[in-house]
Amino acid sequence: MADFSKIEWTDSTWNPVTGCKKISPGCKFCYAEVLAERFRGTKGHPFENGFDVTLRENNLNLPLKWKKPRKVFVNSMSDLFLDSIHLSYVKKVFDVMEEANGHVYQILTKRPQRMVDFIKHRYHNDSVPGHIWLGVSVETADYKWRIQKLKEITSKRLFISFEPLLGMIDFEGNDLAGIAWAIIGGESGHNGRPMNPVWVESIRKATQKSKTKFFFKQWGNYNSEGSRVGKKRAGREYRGRTWDAMPQIGNQIQK
Repeated sequence: MADFSKIEWTDSTWNPVTGCKKISPGCKFCYAEVLAERFRGTKGHPFENGFDVTLRENNLNLPLKWKKPRKVFVNSMSDLFLDSIHLSYVKKVFDVMEEANGHVYQILTKRPQRMVDFIKHRYHNDSVPGHIWLGVSVETADYKWRIQKLKEITSKRLFISFEPLLGMIDFEGNDLAGIAWAIIGGESGHNGRPMNPVWVESIRKATQKSKTKFFFKQWGNYNSEGSRVGKKRAGREYRGRTWDAMPQIGNQIQK
């Protein structure tokens, strides 16, 4: 739960919490739930209780032990801003990120209101430290409001994960202004749903207008022609190339 990751846009995962609750269509075939539930009832296994929400306090200080700087996806197996996670524990997670500030931390939520409230209380009118990147997941137009809520946070490293992208999202004006990074991906897994190239292009054009970095993660189970071929064969090329742009790191990770 804290080793090097195969996720294309990060280096490692760190899970001070595991388990989650479904909240919107993108959660329907959650890969993390599938993984965890395989081991429900297996005595002594980290996921003996399946995908039940579990605080992993023994994982809290792991980033302090990592000497080489890395990009860290926080809670790949949960959502740090679940209502059931007490904010005193969220504070501990942020304390560690601020202390182990040689890494870049990438935090995604589908619960932006709770994240905004926490961030405003912790940092007041100051900007979030530059090595802590905050983002929201947006799978269809019905959840575009999460982007506007995210923009209430003062940070130069806000990002959006359009994964799994499940429908057309129209952008008016400069909707992505202030968003540093956009990740786009189709759904993989046995039940993965197809992603239409038209949906992808709508986002790409919006990122061009706002100068948002565009990262195309994968097609998922279906290729660009709509054929179910599996994640590996479908690949991650879009318009004849790969798209791996992301915000600058290195000397820019400090506030």
